[in-house]
Amino acid sequence: MIEIERKFLVNSTAYRAEARSKNRIVQGFLNTHPERTVRVRIVGETGFLTVKGKSNPTGTSRFE
Repeated sequence: MIEIERKFLVNSTAYRAEARSKNRIVQGFLNTHPERTVRVRIVGETGFLTVKGKSNPTGTSRFE
């Protein structure tokens, strides 16, 4: 799978009025090898393990 990086600048806090819930996310990195990164995220009682490859030269996509 290829991840396409998209970032947006939010200039207002108006979105908060539309929020229905919130979750605390705890994350850590198991390694930071130049060719791949292994990340662990915990949301509530559920954990997620993600392995990501090296980004392309512009930083807009990478293997996940």
